[in-house]
Amino acid sequence: MSRLLAMVLFLLVFFLIYGGVHSYAYLKIRAALHPSKLQATALILSLLLLMMAPIIVRFAERYGFEMPACLCSWVGYLWMGVLFLFFSVSLCLDLYRLILSGAAYALQRDFTPLLPSPLTALILPLVCSLGIAAYAAYEAIQIRTERIVLESPKIPAAVERIRLVQISDVHVGLIVGEERLRNIVETVRKAQPDILLSTGDLVDGQIDSLRNLGEVLREVAPRYGKYAVTGNHEFYAGLPQALAFTRQAGFTVLRGEGMTVAGLVNIAGVDDPTGRDFGLRGSPPEREILDGLPRQHFTILLKHQPILRKESLGAFDLQLSGHTHKGQIFPFSLITRLFFPYHTGFFRLPGHGALYVSRGTGTWGPPMRFLAPPEITVIDLVPPGRGS
Repeated sequence: MSRLLAMVLFLLVFFLIYGGVHSYAYLKIRAALHPSKLQATALILSLLLLMMAPIIVRFAERYGFEMPACLCSWVGYLWMGVLFLFFSVSLCLDLYRLILSGAAYALQRDFTPLLPSPLTALILPLVCSLGIAAYAAYEAIQIRTERIVLESPKIPAAVERIRLVQISDVHVGLIVGEERLRNIVETVRKAQPDILLSTGDLVDGQIDSLRNLGEVLREVAPRYGKYAVTGNHEFYAGLPQALAFTRQAGFTVLRGEGMTVAGLVNIAGVDDPTGRDFGLRGSPPEREILDGLPRQHFTILLKHQPILRKESLGAFDLQLSGHTHKGQIFPFSLITRLFFPYHTGFFRLPGHGALYVSRGTGTWGPPMRFLAPPEITVIDLVPPGRGS
């Protein structure tokens, strides 16, 4: 029942927001072009079809129609990105119109010549959004390597360094396919990790026909292993299939458990809270997992969402998270920042420990990133005095 309720609530919110944005675009088009009844009907039907594209993709995937699902995915999600950018630019233009109208009323002046016509109010945001979308599609495949050096007395003096490489939010699926995945793998390989860590959302959607992509990820074989946790999309995709894919890719999946790796570091991982909506119960408390690990070793906590539990502070040295994508497409980051104060980057935590929130390595939905480039994160753990 909880899973059904969660799905109904998600669809309700989706249609209210996404449908509202489509309605806004329709009103802008109608005001500018004055379509006939037949043209308006065709436009409404086209917008409804584009709005339903993400739902159509999921059903096509579920029933094995891979080619239609792939085509619908690219068309629907590219449209989603362009529409969001159009909506954002158009709102700025509406704000300008509102300010100018308010000034005209207050000053008893006629500022009508300064107001854009309905046609200009359509074309200007459209041109801007298409230009930004083209750049955002380019930015989405330009993976950056972010580097951090952390000194800790828990790293043995005899060890020069332990190199962690974090990937997050890859979203392997219909859009992040083999070509992009090989690019990610090559970037990771060049970083020469001792340990590879995936902080959730490795997969996206139904993955039955994408099993060969697990072999691409398997090509990376760090000397101390590969470890992963679930994100919300592992549950959306279907947990058994997602776990099978992740393990096929060579990862040890940590689900409410921890372990000591090579006698050097502790790695603990917890399931994403989304699991509770899918009936997941019985996971031990986070603090209990951490307390079960040897305190003399540097402890890494893998947790998909950048949420801190007060009771866990002091029990880990570094939490690695993702999920936020840094908003993925600005200005959506202004919204995601409201929900996640630890939005992106490195944070020193009160008293002890640190948190790093990845911008993500792939993309969800639109194959675009604007002012939020994808990343892999290289973290060198070194003994004191070797951080320079």
